[in-house]
Amino acid sequence: MHDDIDGNVAQPEAKANNTQAKPHPYDALSPDVVISAVESSGRISDARILALNSYENRVYQVGIEDDQPVIAKFYRPDRWSNEQILEEHQFTQYLFDLDIPVVPPLSQHGDTLFSYKGFRFALYKRQGGRAPELDNLEHLFQLGQFIGRIHAASKAFTFDYRIQLTVEDFGRKSIDYLVENSFVPNDLLVPYQAIASDVLAAIEATSLDINYHQISLHGDCHPGNVLWRDERPHFVDFDDAMTGPAIQDLWMLLSGDTINQQQQLGEIIEGYEVFAEFDKRELALIEPLRALRVLNYNAWLARRWDDPAFPRSFPWFNTQRYWSEHILELKELLAALNEEPLRMPQGY
Repeated sequence: MHDDIDGNVAQPEAKANNTQAKPHPYDALSPDVVISAVESSGRISDARILALNSYENRVYQVGIEDDQPVIAKFYRPDRWSNEQILEEHQFTQYLFDLDIPVVPPLSQHGDTLFSYKGFRFALYKRQGGRAPELDNLEHLFQLGQFIGRIHAASKAFTFDYRIQLTVEDFGRKSIDYLVENSFVPNDLLVPYQAIASDVLAAIEATSLDINYHQISLHGDCHPGNVLWRDERPHFVDFDDAMTGPAIQDLWMLLSGDTINQQQQLGEIIEGYEVFAEFDKRELALIEPLRALRVLNYNAWLARRWDDPAFPRSFPWFNTQRYWSEHILELKELLAALNEEPLRMPQGY
């Protein structure tokens, strides 16, 4: 979401020292532990292991003797309950059984969630593919079709344990966490709180105006979680599956200026409505959802700052320069929230 910034201002000493002093649970997840965990499922590893790009969880490709490699996903400790993880697994298996191209976890004697030395993990078939071409109208139409299929099927699969996308949890609590834990520099605290409050008020005003239908969602349906293979999209990583409005699984596929986004949206919704009706009132939620994602993203980085992988991978976060630019970003989000929402192109 943010490019690297060559900021010269160091992180606050208390935060930096706390980060370095406390061991993190993932410190114990050595390659030997990863391989042993996979072998505890009854497979024999060939000892080839490749760490994949993942921050929230730890994900590895592990070679298997005389078979295809598997993907081992080690869940971040204390994030999800077993019930929440298993509900995600059940949802993806439910969609897979309906011939919807998703990647469910592998089952061993009916189990999909395993435990080894305190780590909970799941195993997946390796899924190859390339990124969707978002300037290809046929790709957009198919993306709409398959997301429409997911949403049509999800009407019969209501989440009991997964979280709900709310302004309170993704917006207000994110702002409060950053302020209460002193991530915002003191000299920027007042302007940050002022603009963040204005953004939050604009989000709430729009959200309260739309009585949208709550459905079970992928939740994080950005292009990086879609792989194109066999002439159709495959949806991966349901780790953020949640309850919320349908547009949450659509808006992250849009890019460019308003005219381009309208054209893209037209193709996506045309495909979507082959299988599910889309409530066009939800278009007014695109900018509020974008703003919530930005607010939640910053709190996500802050909440993970005790994980050494985060200061190492996001060195620009928590610098004076970063927070100055973030305040400007919030001002731009507020301006977008006050503009007319995106509309369907003529003819749709």
